[in-house]
This record gives sequence, structure tokens and C-alpha cells, in this order.
Amino acid sequence: MMTYQETKQYLYDKLPMFQRIGGGAYKVGFENILLLSDLLNNPHQKLTCIHVAGTNGKGSTCHTLASILQEAGYKVGLYTSPHLKRFTERVRINGEEMNEEFVIHFTEKIKDFIETQKPSFFEVTTAMAFQYFFEQKTDINLIEVGMGGRLDATNIITPILSIITSIGYDHQQFLGDTLQEIAGEKAGIIKKNIPVVISDNQIEIENVFVEKAKKENATIYYQLQYKNNEKFKLFLNNFVLKGIYQQKNLQGILKASEILIEKNYKIDDEIIKKGLQNVIKNTHLKGRWQILEENPLIICDTAHNEQGIKEVIKQMNDLSATKIHFILGFVKDKDLQKILNLYPQNAIYYFCNFDSPRCLENKILQDEAKKQGLEGSIYDNVNVAIEIAKSSIQKNEIIFVGGSNFLIAEINNL
Repeated sequence: MMTYQETKQYLYDKLPMFQRIGGGAYKVGFENILLLSDLLNNPHQKLTCIHVAGTNGKGSTCHTLASILQEAGYKVGLYTSPHLKRFTERVRINGEEMNEEFVIHFTEKIKDFIETQKPSFFEVTTAMAFQYFFEQKTDINLIEVGMGGRLDATNIITPILSIITSIGYDHQQFLGDTLQEIAGEKAGIIKKNIPVVISDNQIEIENVFVEKAKKENATIYYQLQYKNNEKFKLFLNNFVLKGIYQQKNLQGILKASEILIEKNYKIDDEIIKKGLQNVIKNTHLKGRWQILEENPLIICDTAHNEQGIKEVIKQMNDLSATKIHFILGFVKDKDLQKILNLYPQNAIYYFCNFDSPRCLENKILQDEAKKQGLEGSIYDNVNVAIEIAKSSIQKNEIIFVGGSNFLIAEINNL
């Protein structure tokens, strides 16, 4: 029997992992996940699930709804990706990470399948999550789509509710070059007779969701019913996640909570309030407008695509700092010029490497940034960059760390 470390290494070595190698790990279609589920006696068919897709906000939405349901006394499974520090972060029950012993036994059980079928890392972790939730007898599970929706390995479930968060440009090589095409892939999680909540009212793609919902006879909840409503403001004030972009997510979270109440889940306003206050405590969510230190102010955020970065920079500007120190690292497959164009020129930049084959080399990043008028030095490690930024910071200046999940994952005091 392998140890946990050996098991984890085996999975990393054997399975193509999108987080490490990018597009080469992306498996289209359901053949592997259905064969694997069949081998396990289809645990996903015995679970009660909420399915969440979207470009930005799906992780926060999953964690927040999990927190609300925990406060209501339910045993709540939470499956999200990628992980930041530990592999077991991907699968949690009431905030507790998946048991390492389970990872060992599960991997042993499906080893022959791995050797013969060569599934992707995501297909295996999805099946692992379903099996874990089934064995642990969860009451309800929040399942985050890995990429897209229509062809995602998680899309074999029949949920009680689907949620689609904000749509933006990301992974265009797989999902399409237009917002309509990307929305079409996300709309793939809309199922026959299952209600769907659309968190962000994006007029230009509304028709995509409306048509798919009509086709599936799924009730669609679209309108931003809470905007400027006193109750919404009260909930927003209690929401521990302080990114401005969380307001869009909150619309969907509140609507989803209403639907769950209609389905006889024991949720009320007080429980929602507690759930919003305790998201981080209950689920250990990291990297969403996270304040690492107060003095000097150091913030990190995992926003890594055009839409997410735009929102983050808008919020940075609202802080009225005299200068911002941006510590950045990116993966190779981003539209770099489009992204760098979003950053202000009157800031100090620290361009970092991180430990991943997909890391865009800091020197290349520095050269590309220079073309956009962004000046800065290069560093091999994010923690070194943070310390140097702290040593040179003046009064009313702030430090921001972002650009990639990988970079955030390497922060020591995350």
C-alpha cells in the first residue's frame, strides 16, 4: 500500500493535470467519467447536489452557499478546484478536508482503471469527490464546474438547482471566442425541469440562457431582484467577502437560498446572515480579496482573467492609495497584452516566477509589461517580492498580490 505522499505523487505523475500542463490535460466528453462512475456503482446518482458554473464567482458562490447550509445544520459537501495549498482542499465536508486515508484507498481501488483508460486528473478527482460524499452520507453538496459546463466531468449529475455566475473571457481555446459561445458552454449545465439561477444580468448573453432554459423546461431566475433593496444591503453588510464583485455573486446566492427554502430546507434570514458572516470560518475559503496584513495593507486575490482583474483594479482604485505595489505572476496561455493593459502605469511592479510548468517566465513578463509602460523588477519567489515591497513601502501605499492561483498558493502566510 502506498503512503499518502506516494499516492498523491502517483496521481500527479500519471494523470494529465490542466493546472500543470494546460490544454493537453483537457478531456472532452463523458466516456471516462461515466466508466469510472460505473466502476464505483454510480455514487453521483445517490447525491443531492447544487451545480455551479461561470467564469468568475463560482468558487465564492459554492463556499458561501455551503456556509449557509452548514449554519442551517446540514452536512455539506463542497467540491471546488484548483487547490491552493493541499490536494485535499478540493473536497471538503463542513469545512473539513477529505481524509488522506480515503485518497490512498480510492486510488488503489481504481489503479487498473487509471493505467488502462488514462483519465484526466480532474475526472479522477471528480469521481473521488462523489464517492467521498456518498460514503460520508452528506445531506447536500456544492459542485463547482471545472471548466465550461456542457462537457465538464461534473455535468453527469442531476442537481436540485443549477447556478450560473458572471460570464467573461477565459479558456477561449476550449469554450469559444465570443461571450455568446462561452455562455453556451456554461448553459450546458441547465437540466430538464431543474431551476436555474443566473447571478449576473448580462444583457448581451441573456438570450443564450433563456433559450436553453425554455428548451429544457427549466424555470430561470434572471432579474436582479435585490438591487438597492434594504434587505440586500443588510445581507451585503454582513458578507465577510468584501470584493465589490461579490455583490453580483450575492444576488445569485440569495435567490438560490430562496429556492432552497421553497424546497423545504430549514433556512431563514438569520441563518443566511450567519452563513455570510462565517464563510471563511466555515469553509476556509482563501484568496478572495484576502487581507494578508493590515500594516502595511497587503491584499491578495486569485482573479486571473480580464473580467476578474478589471473588477479588482477598480476596487484597488477605490482605496485611494498614493501608490500601489503590484506583485504579479501569470500563466503562459493568457492574452497578456489585453490583461497588462488593465494595470495602471503609475504603480511599482514586481514580476514573479512560481513553481509550475505553465509559469510565464518573469523576464518575458517584465519585457511585455514594459511595452505597456509598466516598470518593475523580477523575482523568483513571491515571498521575497513581498518582503522587498514591505521594506520600500511609504505611508498610504498598499501591496497587491495576484495574476495567478499558482502565485497566491505560494504565499507563506495565506
